[in-house]
Amino acid sequence: MSRRHAIFHDVKAIRRFTVRTVLPEPLQALSELALNLRWSWHPETRELFREVDPEVWESAGRDPVRLLGAVSPRRLAALAADRRFLRRLDDAADDLHDYLDGPRWYQAPHDPAPGSEREPTGRPAAIAYFSPEFGITATLPQYSGGLGILAGDHLKAASDLGAPVIGVGLLYRHGYFRQSLSRDGWQQERYPLLDPHELAVTQVREPDGSPSGVVLSLPGGRRLHARIWKAQVGRVPLLMLDSDTEENAPSERDVTDRLYGGGSEHRLLQEMLLGIGGVRAVRSYCRLTGHPEPEVFHTNEGHAGFLGVERIRELVSGGEGGGDGLDLDSALETVRAGTVFTTHTPVPAGIDRFDRDLVRRHFSGDAALEGVPAERVLALGVESWTDGDPALFNMAAMGLRLAQRANGVSLLHGQVSRGMFNGLWPGFDAEEVPITSITNGVHAPTWIDPEVVRLGARLIGAERTEDAMVIGESRRWSGIERVTDQDIWELRRRLREQLVDDARERVRASWRQRGASEAELGWVADILDPDVLTIGFARRVPSYKRLTLMLRDPDRLRALLLHPTRPIQIVVAGKAHPADDGGKRLIQEMVRFADDPAVRHRIIFLPDYDMDMAGTLYPGCDVWLNNPLRPLEACGTSGMKAALNGALNLSVLDGWWDEWFDGSNGWAIPTAEGISTDPDGPEADRRDEVEAAALYDLLEHQVAQRFYDRGADDLPRRWIEMVRHTLVTLGPKVLAGRMVREYVERLYTPAAEAHRTLGYGGAHAGARELAAWKRRVRAAWPQVRVEHLEVGSAADSPELGSTLALRVLVSLDGLDPADVDVQVVSGRVDDADRISDPTSVSLKPADRADVDGRWRYEGPLELCRTGPFGYTVRILPAHRLLASGAELGLIAVPPETTGMDSGLLR
Repeated sequence: MSRRHAIFHDVKAIRRFTVRTVLPEPLQALSELALNLRWSWHPETRELFREVDPEVWESAGRDPVRLLGAVSPRRLAALAADRRFLRRLDDAADDLHDYLDGPRWYQAPHDPAPGSEREPTGRPAAIAYFSPEFGITATLPQYSGGLGILAGDHLKAASDLGAPVIGVGLLYRHGYFRQSLSRDGWQQERYPLLDPHELAVTQVREPDGSPSGVVLSLPGGRRLHARIWKAQVGRVPLLMLDSDTEENAPSERDVTDRLYGGGSEHRLLQEMLLGIGGVRAVRSYCRLTGHPEPEVFHTNEGHAGFLGVERIRELVSGGEGGGDGLDLDSALETVRAGTVFTTHTPVPAGIDRFDRDLVRRHFSGDAALEGVPAERVLALGVESWTDGDPALFNMAAMGLRLAQRANGVSLLHGQVSRGMFNGLWPGFDAEEVPITSITNGVHAPTWIDPEVVRLGARLIGAERTEDAMVIGESRRWSGIERVTDQDIWELRRRLREQLVDDARERVRASWRQRGASEAELGWVADILDPDVLTIGFARRVPSYKRLTLMLRDPDRLRALLLHPTRPIQIVVAGKAHPADDGGKRLIQEMVRFADDPAVRHRIIFLPDYDMDMAGTLYPGCDVWLNNPLRPLEACGTSGMKAALNGALNLSVLDGWWDEWFDGSNGWAIPTAEGISTDPDGPEADRRDEVEAAALYDLLEHQVAQRFYDRGADDLPRRWIEMVRHTLVTLGPKVLAGRMVREYVERLYTPAAEAHRTLGYGGAHAGARELAAWKRRVRAAWPQVRVEHLEVGSAADSPELGSTLALRVLVSLDGLDPADVDVQVVSGRVDDADRISDPTSVSLKPADRADVDGRWRYEGPLELCRTGPFGYTVRILPAHRLLASGAELGLIAVPPETTGMDSGLLR
């Protein structure tokens, strides 16, 4: 029968699906390799896929799943008969199995953390890690920026270390937007439809083969259904919830349509699905696979905060080992003990906040969670501090109230976070707010160019190089310092050339999208020069990151770009949020400058910044520029990725750079201290002017000068020494492996042990005890006070090294001395009698209370510092199951006086 070909115009399919290739039996391992995203950071596996068909590999976006769907049956048949290829395939499959099944760092015998009394067997059986976005690979576009990239690096590093993490997120059918430019440089967005069957994900199924899913009840009797997909990230499963299912009404079907899209209710539903649905997905996955249940739940920012509310519901209703069910307070203590909260924002504006009535409606009536009244949910997110808005529900406040352990993502950000959230712990100085810090890191096998890895392997061996990248520790990086000047310089030149080639292709493609003809683009072949100092700047484009600071004095920038003997060239990339017209205007300003024929060969803007672009951008830059408003950069990991490839950082002392800049690994841009950091405030122009001038001065008189300072052999030896120093000293520090090890040792293991302690006896006896104790302490605390303080005679002539004998009389209103810690706090004082850098010492109670029920506490105060010195006394709650004396936010101090007796210690 003949087949007729009709011609149709604008005909659209009513249903779309993907027909997958059936691989010949000898090639079945290719499917396993394609569906484990380890290929994205394993060069040997990527090279194997490239060999399948180099042309199709490139046209498929270097995506193994798309490759296998596009390669011809004839080519597959040829490979199935190619013994050399089959040997390589077997080796790759065996290597993956060894990686998945063999013991790694987490499984090795380990000692307790320094200063810990814990047993070495205390690590959690599993950790659930929740994030609204994950940047694993450009072929799974479920990320928008640093938060997602950090989450992806966290999973990859956990996999490399063997940490039993389960990732939990959402599967967005349109991902985040793809960026292009209009002819006049305005950002344009498009949202390609993602078919899960074309991605490296598989559907989680019940034993009968039906799709596994979760259901949430919504107001008005509506229901939100979501299917569970799994992306395998090395050893780590990443569960992703997808509401695009026929069981949903159209509005619910669109909940997971795109990342950070929609209005307030849309975002609330996304975060409810992530938190509540995510916990249910984890339970289903563990039931179906036998994976250990998580002992620790880690929420990456506040978006997933509702996971704690769902876990409370489980415990109240008798799930999660609760037997007949716990009371709400005991359930809350159990949940808090096993929860870690990480904040990533240094400004309140970066926190999700919802109208309280909207939240109430989604946790009441038909939508109520069994056993968890809406008012208790609302209390978790209330802005109870001065200047808080009582009409709003704060997701970060809920995250902190539901987590016994919390952290910022750099030392400086931890300090900023303690100040920002100080209101949750009234009466305590910001320094004592129980938010620690673990500085972010980056996944070296993802971000280090293979050329750099090969150079490392020649110096210290392939196995040691892998350990150095995965685990970190300075001792593992020893030997890298032996790299020769010539090898460093030749490597840097190759990486720069690689970037130039890639940038030319991207600029040409961008201009074609903007409407230019091929005949107009001859100049593109000459943009950038592989021998010119190359500076990179790529990030999201909120105003505080100051994309256009370098344009503050256009004439001076042109002079730097076109310098006759020491020119610089700049590669810029970044996306503005689709709703941020201010950010789009900044991009347009940058694009218009870069379009100028006089400078377009020296400065370019590359649209559609993603992980694929970053693969050549970070290694190819000599200098990585970062100029945010300090201290508004929580961490800023892009400079870490550049440093691992031998780039030097030129940055404001913010985020991680404030912590690890040492004067020899780059340059610090001076900041205009004392001028407001509000990017839209009246002093913004003045601050930008001061800091832009400092940036130009550094570029002209230090950075460019050192790069072009060549010896007789044409090598910039002082520059090369800075590169060597950067690799040796920053290399071990900036790793995600170091970061995850810190989480395991400092947060996950203590959280798991606290969770076990509260659940001892199988009936959560510890949780019940702690909840009852907290109720008793809170009831009595309004009457707890310092009644009287006496100081021994040494106070009349204080001298360094002498001791004051303190006697304090306190009223505890029926509490036992074991319920409190009476402390003397001392240190240097300023003119306002504020104690700086304080130390605290606990005082000891007498054997019994006096006839009025008051307790006497006594103890020495050693005068260990000279100069203005002061002390005070305070009472804190104390219990063996608290993680911090500040945990309850309760403190009792003496009544304020008009001043304190002053004295100088001699």
